[in-house]
Amino acid sequence: MTWLITGGAGYIGAHVVRAMIEAGEQAVVFDDLSSGITERVPAGVPVVRGSVLDRPKLDRTLAEHGITGVVHLAAHKQVGESVEQPLRYYHENVEGLRVLLEAVVEAGVSSFVFSSSAAVYGMPDVDLVTEDTPCAPMNPYGETKLAGEWLVRAVGRTHGLSTACLRYFNVAGAATPELADTGVFNIVPMVFERLTRGEPPRIFGADYPTPDGTCVRDYIHVADLADAHVVAARKLATAPGTDLTVNIGRGEGVSVRAMIDLINEVTGYDIAPQVDPRRPGDPARVVASADRISAELDWKSRHDVRAMVTSAWEGWVRLHPEAARD
Repeated sequence: MTWLITGGAGYIGAHVVRAMIEAGEQAVVFDDLSSGITERVPAGVPVVRGSVLDRPKLDRTLAEHGITGVVHLAAHKQVGESVEQPLRYYHENVEGLRVLLEAVVEAGVSSFVFSSSAAVYGMPDVDLVTEDTPCAPMNPYGETKLAGEWLVRAVGRTHGLSTACLRYFNVAGAATPELADTGVFNIVPMVFERLTRGEPPRIFGADYPTPDGTCVRDYIHVADLADAHVVAARKLATAPGTDLTVNIGRGEGVSVRAMIDLINEVTGYDIAPQVDPRRPGDPARVVASADRISAELDWKSRHDVRAMVTSAWEGWVRLHPEAARD
């Protein structure tokens, strides 16, 4: 198999490329480099600069590299931005996916792995979120991911494409410092940034019906997430007609306060968090059930939350040496 990995120069994408190569698969990166960094891509892996909205370039890339499977990660993914720019998100995330699938069908590609999100669930009022939990996204980003799943499955059924929709929970960590997330959009780098400035980390709401009053989330190490892509891709390659939808999480919840305490411990800082009012739309608890991916793909996570924070901090200090504590 030769896999085209869209968004393969991004934070998650580069980890997927690396995992694919280490597993002996062939990979080609397709990325518009709006947020991707070519230095993240392993030596010898071709990088094609292009948008998934560019059908001619997709056609050429699929043909020239003999692509037999696609892992589609390229997308805009910031919730707040999606609320401000819904037209852009639907154009890039849904229309871009439609164009890509059209090219995939025309080229006779057999397997398609789609990067989805726990955002498709919205605010589920359940202890563990299973793949059968009703989907009710609360923002345009989540809507585009759910619409993307519908489109992927419909095309798979009609055109005999093996498909997998992978619903990520909260991704953190880094396989190596060089592959660390350079954005500051998720809780771990957001806390790092506040600590580096000497400012208290922020907790949005401490009166939720949880053990310590703060929101509880499921965190997954990006290296585990990348391995799940390899396992899913190989499943599609060996089982034609597969139609798979799975959560990717650890099945364990960590509160915001516990995460901040752990970050303080790992980094050597000791700055107590400040409590601000709740943010609209934040559910009290969102934790994955990881039973289906274990049963279907014989996969489970290997890294704990401390490993996520420690590896992410090494990457942060590489980019922000002033943050290191003596």
